[in-house]
Amino acid sequence: MDDGNIVGTIDVAELALYLFFLFFAGLIFWLRREDRREGYPLEEEDGRLLPDGGPLSKAPTKTFKLPNGKGTHSVPHPDDRDPVDIAAKQREPFPGSPYIPTGNPLEDGIGPAGYAQRAKWPDQDRHGHNRLVPMSASDEITIAPLSKDPRGLPVIAADGKTAGTVRDLWVDHEEHVIRYLEVDTGTRTALAPMTMARIWGGRVLLDAINADDYAGVPQLSVAGQITRDEEERIVAYFGGGYLYANQERQEPFI
Repeated sequence: MDDGNIVGTIDVAELALYLFFLFFAGLIFWLRREDRREGYPLEEEDGRLLPDGGPLSKAPTKTFKLPNGKGTHSVPHPDDRDPVDIAAKQREPFPGSPYIPTGNPLEDGIGPAGYAQRAKWPDQDRHGHNRLVPMSASDEITIAPLSKDPRGLPVIAADGKTAGTVRDLWVDHEEHVIRYLEVDTGTRTALAPMTMARIWGGRVLLDAINADDYAGVPQLSVAGQITRDEEERIVAYFGGGYLYANQERQEPFI
């Protein structure tokens, strides 16, 4: 007699639940392997690498094709490690104690001055052109008529002194925004992040670092272009100034 039971004694709801559990377990296994591509294997504070932890904690090597003819990059890579010989020491002699800089805190890569090792070529658009260029070398971007042009204005540093004069602007021609101010200090030029600056009263106020600190701003290896790695180090240099530029900034608020 036909009772309308299509699947017999199989509980479809229970089967679907088991399949979901299997899928979810496989998804967790896959995600735990994929997130091991960057920053792994883990290392001790002295630079010794830790074991990979078995198949659940070890990602197979994956090779990515980089755009604009930049070749390939494979991860994880055992030699792609940050250097451990930084100019810093631990505040206290126990594992996990914070590091404090021992040299120039704006260059030591510690705390807010920390930076990542990025690519040694400029950021590029979809056509392979450099995204960041000096405005003096670009014919397609100008300052809006109602906006203040910072070129020619003095740059006032954290100590209230004049660090230099804005000579040029570095713009992102993809997003049409100003990324860096090119500051002429009289003895050299330095790029300063526009996001940390404020134009007020015919001056550019940039209180990240002191006027003398502009002498140590990382320089460009090739005139007229800035690499991703140089961007990272310049922003870290200025960012570190919010803690290390003056001794008063290193004291607790409370």
